[in-house]
Amino acid sequence: MVFDDIVASTETGVSRRVALRGAAVAGVGLPFLVACGEDAGSTATPEPTADSGTSGASEPSGGGGSFITAADIPEGGGAIFADEGVVVTQPAAGEFKGFTNICTHQGCPVSDVTDTINCSCHGSMFSIEDGSPQGGPAASALAEVALTVDGDSISLA
Repeated sequence: MVFDDIVASTETGVSRRVALRGAAVAGVGLPFLVACGEDAGSTATPEPTADSGTSGASEPSGGGGSFITAADIPEGGGAIFADEGVVVTQPAAGEFKGFTNICTHQGCPVSDVTDTINCSCHGSMFSIEDGSPQGGPAASALAEVALTVDGDSISLA
């Protein structure tokens, strides 16, 4: 049927049906093309974020280049990097620790870091020094993630 419309449109001009189909296809496809574009001038750096629980990642992504700097991690606290599947803490000045970002209680992503690593799903809290449970229902520690610290750059080992 589409072929008949195209043939008819070449003989008598563009039919209303063909014009509407073309507009619909262009209207549906345009947002996808725009969303796929990349801003070549973008220099954004990854921000610490709390995952909303949709990633399901239980393993940190593999090693690679630096994804944060020491200045990104507050002393006596830490930050969650959901894309990398890791929580990075700085329990003492210049001492950086890495842990998985998935709570050992029921697999929720941890939600924030204060003086403990916190899971908002059921209230579990973990030590920023060794990932051990400090409160809530979690009975086992967060798994440690090896980090490489090179000057001010921190990356997964």
